[in-house]
Amino acid sequence: MAATNSSQPKLSQRSAASRFLRRFVLLLLLAVIAWFSWVYHQINATAQIDNAQPADAIAVFGAAEYAGRPSPVLHARLDKAVSLYQRGMAPVIITLGGGSDKDSGRTEGGVGRDYLLANGIPFDRIIAETNSVDTEQQVEHLAGIADRQHFQHIIVVSDGTHLYRIALLCRRAGLDVYTSPRAQLGHIDDLDAAERMTHEILSYTSLRLDLHISWLHRWLEGRND
Repeated sequence: MAATNSSQPKLSQRSAASRFLRRFVLLLLLAVIAWFSWVYHQINATAQIDNAQPADAIAVFGAAEYAGRPSPVLHARLDKAVSLYQRGMAPVIITLGGGSDKDSGRTEGGVGRDYLLANGIPFDRIIAETNSVDTEQQVEHLAGIADRQHFQHIIVVSDGTHLYRIALLCRRAGLDVYTSPRAQLGHIDDLDAAERMTHEILSYTSLRLDLHISWLHRWLEGRND
């Protein structure tokens, strides 16, 4: 009888610990859902608004190039930059993005420069950055260019869902930027849109948490083009 009585407190303690764990997991799950929901709405709101206004330069964030030709995504970003330049929003366009070993020496920034030249932008109005390998490095190089050229305000052009993260990176780098999304490329199916948004939510969360996990970083950036 005594053995049975002594086991009662242990069972009660295990039950209390189990309830606490379940409540903790539930609260953690609710916090994660709330965070992802907030980030989703922030990304979506930024993607819907064109904040372009007179500035010192227009920066085009890199995307894939195919054998020296801009991918549809990069094409749309460059077209937006040309439109802004022609409207007199800024006197200089900066193209950002390097290349990999499989690109045969071609770079996103270099292909962007060639495209701008073919569309009537004078050579001396283009600055091509050709060494960065991801969004974070593009912002770092952009900050260096802005410092050397004494640019105070920059219009940043990229995909709408990409701009909220870019804006945070630019603020951290001391840049004053105006976000300007590229035009949509036809109809994007729900699965593709969900993948793009999930990519940006995870990337932004990783950035805010200062996670520098190389495999995660490569995986997230690899889905951006």
